[in-house]
Amino acid sequence: MTTALITGATAGIGAAFARRLAGDGHSVVLVARDEKRLREQATELHDRHGIEAEVLSADLATEEGIAAVEARLADTKHPVDLLVNNAGFGNKGEYLDVPMADELAMLKVHCEAVLRLTTAAVRGMRERRRGAVVNVASVAAFVPRGTYGASKAWVVQFTQGAARDLAGSGVRLMALCPGFVRTEFHQRAGMGTDNIPGWMWLDADKLVDAAMKDLARGKSLSIPDPRYKALMGAVKLAPRGLLGGVTSRTGRKYGPR
Repeated sequence: MTTALITGATAGIGAAFARRLAGDGHSVVLVARDEKRLREQATELHDRHGIEAEVLSADLATEEGIAAVEARLADTKHPVDLLVNNAGFGNKGEYLDVPMADELAMLKVHCEAVLRLTTAAVRGMRERRRGAVVNVASVAAFVPRGTYGASKAWVVQFTQGAARDLAGSGVRLMALCPGFVRTEFHQRAGMGTDNIPGWMWLDADKLVDAAMKDLARGKSLSIPDPRYKALMGAVKLAPRGLLGGVTSRTGRKYGPR
């Protein structure tokens, strides 16, 4: 039986990955800050699917939290075969409105934690010549839209570059770039969502199904919905200056308020 470790596992995309992987028969290591929710989730997955569900309470915005997950990933007696770096959050407000401490916390979770946890997992995977990492980014990575988009662009570039370096090793890396997904993300950030068109929302479980198919196909980048694939195709053709103005207005319309 293989083991998957999922960060940000208690809600949204992370919880959908946990459900899917447990349903496929994988043991899971569930990582998040809220230990009570983790234990409830682990019990439910164990009872429903008969798999082993381990919990690890860790805040990836702290050195101690990242180090704890690094240590679990480096455990050769209980190896992790699939890592899903899903933990993340958004800050409410435009550049200079957001406290620097909050911006740095975002970079620690979105960039430093992804780098360190991917590295901790991949070292053992390469020795075993099998394993995979899914780093959850966002379609925001492809448009000029603040610190959040910049951090997710780093995730995409890092993941695709590492995937090339590991080609032929038996280890697969993929950046997953969803659009708007019905999760707790916007609520936690204090962002309004009533004015986001219904067609832009994605279902977390369907998103994960599409992502797992792309991972099995060996893709290093997954945009798991035809609507967002079309939008990102249009983004590539748009002049950069025009795109910056459009995304700024869109952010004010669909983002924090």
